[in-house]
Amino acid sequence: MVECLVTIKNRAGIHARPAALLVQTATQFSSKIIIEKDTERINGKSIMGVISLGATYNSQLKLIVEGADEQQAIAALVRLFENKFQEE
Repeated sequence: MVECLVTIKNRAGIHARPAALLVQTATQFSSKIIIEKDTERINGKSIMGVISLGATYNSQLKLIVEGADEQQAIAALVRLFENKFQEE
């Protein structure tokens, strides 16, 4: 299991487009992906779960990935956050 803290850097936060991009990336991997905001945990492969987090600009999230391809999965997800979901 690997964990990583990420900060939302795109000004609009996690709305429909970044949520879809996040879920599309997560579903490419067999590992279990959990996203945690404050005390709420959701399945990173669920579009409704990701949107329901209400993650805004500068929110901090914890990515928790467990499985055979966990290193590749967490690297791909972190890249999305670092690249501001290709929005800016």
